[in-house]
Amino acid sequence: MSAIEIAIWSFPVLLFLIFMRMPIGLSMLLCGMFGTYLLTGGTNVILAKLKTETYGTFSSYSLSIVPLFLLMGQFATLGGMSRALFKAAELWMGHRRGGVAMAAVGACAGFGAICGSSLATAATMSQVALPELKKYGYAGSLATGTLAAGGTLGILIPPSVILVIYAILTEQNIAKLFLSAFIPGILAAIGYMIAISIYVRLFPASAGTRERAPYSERFAALIDVWPVLVIFALVVGGIYGGIFTPTEGAAVGAAGTGIVAWWNGGLDRKTLIQSILATASSTAMIFFIVYGASIYNSFLALSLLPQTAAEWVGSQGFNPWLVLTIILIFYLLLGCVMDSLSMILLTIPILYPIVSALDYGLTAEEFAMWFGILVLIVVEVGLITPPVGMNLFVINSMDRETPITATYRGVFPFVLSDLIRVAILVAFPGITLFLLRVFS
Repeated sequence: MSAIEIAIWSFPVLLFLIFMRMPIGLSMLLCGMFGTYLLTGGTNVILAKLKTETYGTFSSYSLSIVPLFLLMGQFATLGGMSRALFKAAELWMGHRRGGVAMAAVGACAGFGAICGSSLATAATMSQVALPELKKYGYAGSLATGTLAAGGTLGILIPPSVILVIYAILTEQNIAKLFLSAFIPGILAAIGYMIAISIYVRLFPASAGTRERAPYSERFAALIDVWPVLVIFALVVGGIYGGIFTPTEGAAVGAAGTGIVAWWNGGLDRKTLIQSILATASSTAMIFFIVYGASIYNSFLALSLLPQTAAEWVGSQGFNPWLVLTIILIFYLLLGCVMDSLSMILLTIPILYPIVSALDYGLTAEEFAMWFGILVLIVVEVGLITPPVGMNLFVINSMDRETPITATYRGVFPFVLSDLIRVAILVAFPGITLFLLRVFS
């Protein structure tokens, strides 16, 4: 069996191990080690690779941004920022038809600006918004669907852990990638609000109404969200003002949210330890997946599969847009059975060389940014697509009264909104690249 054939056969083996409930990081690690053994015929290379890959992976300065963003999300929750964001959005929008659901989306977008995790955004905002949605007569399907979809804004609106991983894999500038994600992230929030507006007009019984709040309450609520605005402006302004790097910005953001949480009484010795332990646990899980993917991708590189695939696609004369469409559809289907981080780590080292060798009328850097945002969006769709949409299960576990099938139905308008947004961003790359081109 040739090296290419061994690499190809590793994919069904890997998927089989994942379907057998083996941890994804461990599955990739074992496939990578065994594949390397088959290619080299000895254990010396494997042992050497375990040593060099371990150091090479975890000595990356860029990876230190991951636990800092996760810790920032922990502190933001303790500081009551999620509640303040939702309250302000609810007072300004709640009296409109479907307004409380729209407020939940807006609050998710705001919280996503200080939390780089989709699951954390979904879980945190559901604790705040779900009781209010039920209070004002929103159907369980619409309430859970809204929060599941809104949670995905956590990985699209910077800072984003997934974007950091993509930047490392493709050797791109993290700050520029964050900049490219702003407009698509705003479009996502607007698209979800439009989906809610259309849905409640088609099904009026699915949403109740809230009384109009006086402007005195509205402006008072805006004052309560100043910590979010200050921290976001400090982190983003510092990064793009050249004051500090994205990693340093993440440290500043974590310190800022920690101070706010302490000032609001949510952070004490006990909750600090809990936050650190939760961050350490999530970081360990992410880093182990990163490590397993590193070993597996090293095996694929040794087999020359990515280079061979890129050369073959380039020599066939395929239409670049057809190749891109097929890859995005592949991500949509894969997202039904695999989590977002694993998809990025498993597929980018193989697919990125293929598409980057084709001509889309963009510079190499612009293409990397544009393709990364497109991949992030379709991966984001996977988080709310049955049967393994993680956000669906997180939200549904917090609302035992709503069947999971109702949540599946409730999330459909948001999936449709995502697909329309993907089509627009594919057709008009300049939308994604606008800020990058302006500030470059």
